[in-house]
Amino acid sequence: MIKLFAMDVDGTLTDGGIYMDGRGGELKRFDVRDGQGIAMLLKSGVKVVFISGRYSAPTQQRADDLKISCCINGASDKLKELSELCGGWNISRDEAAYAGDDTPDIECVKWAGLGIAVGDAHPSVRAAADFVAKAPGGRGAIRESAEYILKMNDGEEHEDK
Repeated sequence: MIKLFAMDVDGTLTDGGIYMDGRGGELKRFDVRDGQGIAMLLKSGVKVVFISGRYSAPTQQRADDLKISCCINGASDKLKELSELCGGWNISRDEAAYAGDDTPDIECVKWAGLGIAVGDAHPSVRAAADFVAKAPGGRGAIRESAEYILKMNDGEEHEDK
C-alpha cells in the first residue's frame, strides 16, 4: 500500500516551462487535473509531498492551495529529504511512491517502492521507473499516477510500464 506520494515539480507537476518577468518574478502553469488527483490522494489518506530542486514562490503557492502534506522547496539532496520524511512518518520505502522527469530524480525513482516517470521523462528516468505515465509532465501525468496509486491501494490489478 502506498502511504506517501512525493514528486518533483518542474517538468513533473509542470510542463517544465518557467516564465520570468525580468524583475525576479516567475510564473508556472499547473494542470487542474493533476490538482484533482492530488486532492483524491489526500482524501484517501495518502500523504503528498513536493520535493523541488529549486526554490519557487509559485511552487509554494500551489502546495498551500492544495494543502499538501509537505513542500520542500529548494532541496539540494532529494533522496535525503525523501528518506527523512519517510522515517519521520514511519513510512517504509515500499510504501512510498516518487514521480520525476529528469536525471536529478533517478535516485528517488529507484529508491521508492513505486518509481514513476511522467510520459515525457528523460529516457534514463523512464528506464528506472516501475510505472510510466502516458501523459506528459504538467499535462495530467500526476492525475494518471494518482489514479494508478489509488487502484493499487484498492487491490485492483494494474499494468506496469
